[in-house]
Amino acid sequence: MSKTPWKIKLGAALAAIWMRTLRIRVHAPANFRPGVLGLWHQDLLASTAAFKDRGVHILVSESDDGEFFAEAAQKLGYTITRGSDTHGATNVRHILKALKAGTFVGMALDGPHGPDHQVKPGSVWLSKSSDTPLWIFEFKYGMHFKLKSWDKFIIPLPLSTIDLEIKYLLTEQIQPK
Repeated sequence: MSKTPWKIKLGAALAAIWMRTLRIRVHAPANFRPGVLGLWHQDLLASTAAFKDRGVHILVSESDDGEFFAEAAQKLGYTITRGSDTHGATNVRHILKALKAGTFVGMALDGPHGPDHQVKPGSVWLSKSSDTPLWIFEFKYGMHFKLKSWDKFIIPLPLSTIDLEIKYLLTEQIQPK
């Protein structure tokens, strides 16, 4: 296993500090309990800030961007498994163990490469295999900007306030792509 370059470690540390400045107001239903936390790739930063220091187990891409994000998320108290739901089925099964043990797990519903807002099969499989809910996040951002990327990645400005509404997603109604 290769060592993470110091530039990635430094950048990830700064990103973790910056994410701690975000003010997230979480609105969850009364029956909110451990399950799959499903987010859209564009909301990765706000999602990570919202569940910091709660022991959430997340699936992170094995890409170079994933290396940076994994480092930052670890500094925010996440347990990391590297892989994807399409190229890392073994890794998805690994986080299934955490889910069955009563831990929240998180993953991007639209995967690391999109297309955006199209559910990939991993999160649905996890929810059904563990008989736990699949939760979906809906954000309302304060100060932010969007990148011109496939996912329209959202970068909230430091100290901004973000509202997060968590909703139950019926897996029977989803047709993974």
